Amino acid sequence: MSTTNPTATRHRRTGGDLVVESLAALGARTVFGLPGQHALGVFDALRRSTLRYVGLRVENNAGFAADAYARATHGVAPLLVSTGPGALMTLAALQEAAAGSAAVLAIGSQVPLAGIGGGRHGYLHELSDQSASFRGVVKSVHTARTASQIPSAVAAAWESALSAPHGPVWLEIPQDVLLAEAGIPPVGELGAVPRELLPRPELIVAAADQLAKARRPVILAGGGVVRAGAEAELLALAEQLRAPVATTFGGKGAFPWEHPLSLQSWMEDRHTTAFLEDADTLLVVGSGLGELSSNYHTFRPRGQVVQIEADLGKLESNHAALGIHADARAALAALVKEVGEVGERGPRDTGAAGGAGGAGEAGGPAPEAAVSGLLARVRERIAGQQLDLEQQVLASVRDALPDGAVSCWDMTILAYWAWSAFDPRRTNALHSAQGAGGLGYGFPAALGVAVADPARPVLAVSGDGGAMYSIAELATARQYDLPVTWLIVDDGGYGILREYMTDAFGEATATELTRPDFVALAESFGVPAVRTSPEQLRTDLAAALAAPGPSVVVLPARLRMFAPTHLSS
Repeated sequence: MSTTNPTATRHRRTGGDLVVESLAALGARTVFGLPGQHALGVFDALRRSTLRYVGLRVENNAGFAADAYARATHGVAPLLVSTGPGALMTLAALQEAAAGSAAVLAIGSQVPLAGIGGGRHGYLHELSDQSASFRGVVKSVHTARTASQIPSAVAAAWESALSAPHGPVWLEIPQDVLLAEAGIPPVGELGAVPRELLPRPELIVAAADQLAKARRPVILAGGGVVRAGAEAELLALAEQLRAPVATTFGGKGAFPWEHPLSLQSWMEDRHTTAFLEDADTLLVVGSGLGELSSNYHTFRPRGQVVQIEADLGKLESNHAALGIHADARAALAALVKEVGEVGERGPRDTGAAGGAGGAGEAGGPAPEAAVSGLLARVRERIAGQQLDLEQQVLASVRDALPDGAVSCWDMTILAYWAWSAFDPRRTNALHSAQGAGGLGYGFPAALGVAVADPARPVLAVSGDGGAMYSIAELATARQYDLPVTWLIVDDGGYGILREYMTDAFGEATATELTRPDFVALAESFGVPAVRTSPEQLRTDLAAALAAPGPSVVVLPARLRMFAPTHLSS
């Protein structure tokens, strides 16, 4: 006869169980995070769930990993953290997720219910209004103050994160609610249907008419195209119109790099800016024409702008336009159909050949010729600046990286080159922190991508300054044996700030850094590492990417940026 007391071993379900049951019911398979005292109810429940937990060493890095996971999967990435300091440490990552439209569902704990409301009871981690810290950063803020509220609150947060435009959301639950016994049955089915953002038909008709009659139509594709998965629709419309296409830094991969109509991504270039300005109709899709996408606000369109944007706050925020508040994929699909119908009613006047940048008069070059002419002018400008080392290093990285691999870039000079000059060779294959611009994104983001698809190698690129923000995550890479190769370009400081300060003030201050031996440091984590040179980089990087598990490649090099063109505009 068994002497085990069945009631003694039966688990008492808690609010924490409701959280993980709700996430699983909504389709989550992986969660990121870092435990803390008030959140232990959720973390205890994880061991009884089917969810895979990936724990990082710093909450901000966990947020970056979740951000990249969400971008890579086009889905929701749950992020579990604790109260007060743990919660606040995610803010920089959530700002990047907001700027990059990454659907991160951040779930934080709270002090016990009695301490909420500013009563100053002196609980550990207590804030007078924790959620207020998130309201200016995330899409929406949610709370659950009883166990029965948890499933609906999780579903509402999930739906908000995944509705266009995707973005981060914040949900907080008090410690005692997470630990209290759940008086409701386990969560079965749970519905969260993202709100569709369809274009208004009359706006599509007006935009299609404008594009179909344009002599010099040009398209600028932003990150909204990539987030919406609208690459096929963009290609169809561009070829239908024979319209040249430039992609913003966030939109890299939205359009084939070597296509005859591809203007590529030279947004910080006056030749490109002029080309866009000269369009008689410029279609801007999934971009707010912000600082970087407008060559630091020097862009001055002379023709009609048509803007498709899912974020209502960005619609016509910088330039007057025929504004269409819609998901990029839905709007582009509707335009392809409507432009085709306009063409059936009567051919477009192409007496002045399509294409911009001086192609506006009758007898001007065809769009494809205008594109190749623009790219030739860009190459000539760069060639005159003695930047052979920088181009060699970037080419070596491109040659070493397999075509199907994803790269994640920190805020460093080589990344700034990549924004303009790197061909990702497939869609959704290059992620960077250029939305919010915070340091430390590259390596933890690469870990998130590797979690999403562990069969492919992932490249992370950082400078030595940015690398120090996330060096602890070498332990995470080793713990989960993630196939991430980390290229650290070691120039002894904050290289881009050094350039900015020297150009502006004649010399740099606070930019020089003492740093560790990165090779020895990586090896102390059990991660293979090698110090390379510009001449050996392609070989060493390719070998590291081909090897299983994590690795580090250190390149001592002092790179320079190409000269800006916006300062003289």
